[in-house]
Amino acid sequence: MPISYFWSREFLMNRKFLWLLFWVNLLGTIYGYIWYGNQLELTLEENPLWQIVFVPDSPTASLFFTLSLLYMLYPPTSESRLVSVIRQLIEGLAIVCSVKYGIWAVAMIVAGGWQGSEIVWEHYMLSVSHLGMALEVLLYARFMKAEPWAVTIGAAWLFINDTVDYTYGVFPWLAEPLYDDLPAIRNFTYGLSLFSFVAALVSVRLRKKE
Repeated sequence: MPISYFWSREFLMNRKFLWLLFWVNLLGTIYGYIWYGNQLELTLEENPLWQIVFVPDSPTASLFFTLSLLYMLYPPTSESRLVSVIRQLIEGLAIVCSVKYGIWAVAMIVAGGWQGSEIVWEHYMLSVSHLGMALEVLLYARFMKAEPWAVTIGAAWLFINDTVDYTYGVFPWLAEPLYDDLPAIRNFTYGLSLFSFVAALVSVRLRKKE
């Protein structure tokens, strides 16, 4: 069996495999919101309510991808404009958010370890799962319906999220040594949003050429 089989339509769109991915991502999403529990509580206590939506970045990204998998398992039968727009928005957000936060989380773990923060087994688990987020969404982008306009809105959401995070201090909690490098992390985060937008656009363009 050639290795290319594992990124072929036959393999990736197999319903059993899609269901496996769905449950893995759903459970990962739930775990992610639990992981953010303390920060969510603190944000509710000390910040305006509207900022709460900008706190749990990675689990929200995986939630969008989980919903995208449902669209693949149960394609909408309605051809209405509204149904199409909602699906494309969710998929556009899934692509840009999963690429960005999958890479961002691993970069912060590596940066923290480089500066002396203790790396424990959970960090390795998070690194593997977040890299998987970025990889799986790029593999499945060609099966999604998202058009460039939806990807652009997704990217706009990323830049708004970055601005809120670093203006009001609701960015994900970092390893202690990294707080001295907050301006550099902010710039890296904005740059990664731009990279994710470009990667998403390329994935959509390549789909159209198939």
